[in-house]
Amino acid sequence: MTALITLSHGSRHPRALAGITALTRAAAARLGVPGYAAHLEFNAPDLPTLAAELADAGHTHAIVVPLLFTRGFHHTHDVPRAVTAAGAHLNVQLAPGLGTGADLAHLLATQDPDLLYSVGSSDPAATAAMHALAVNVAERIDKPCRMVFATKGGADVVKRCPGAKVAPVFVTHGLLLDALPTAVAPLGTRLAPLVADRYLQVQSQGAVCVPS
Repeated sequence: MTALITLSHGSRHPRALAGITALTRAAAARLGVPGYAAHLEFNAPDLPTLAAELADAGHTHAIVVPLLFTRGFHHTHDVPRAVTAAGAHLNVQLAPGLGTGADLAHLLATQDPDLLYSVGSSDPAATAAMHALAVNVAERIDKPCRMVFATKGGADVVKRCPGAKVAPVFVTHGLLLDALPTAVAPLGTRLAPLVADRYLQVQSQGAVCVPS
């Protein structure tokens, strides 16, 4: 049975790890497979360490789903490096990340937001993808919806818009999410169907993206 491994960025927030664990368990339960969480930084285990542990426990195959919304630096550099290292221990298949597509737009639209609040990126393509996501959500809810970025003064924008409905584009709790004037919940286990879908995309293709 091919295990699910979620790969998060990692966070110093004390509640972040529990959120990733809950999401991983929910997605694995939907799939009926073992589920494990690894992290790029801040939290343990990292992906190569987890892969070694799973191999020692008798696993031979795993599909890795990055818990990342855009193809910024972490997705294009850190993830492939971690997956390559993990391939020394397991037959590792890399699935698409969460992305900013129709399924995420649908999920966010259920919150009827005025503002979307995400971390932000120095990568222009990642920024453009997030703005396109806001346009997609706006079309679904038939009203304006704007993307603001935590690393570009997004919390201040939210403060200047009292009463605005804010939907965070955050997988789990984070220090930047805590910067908002009013507490809002991350997407958390609501992302389980998306994680399961990314796993199934690779399973159905049977394509090994990073050979062991």
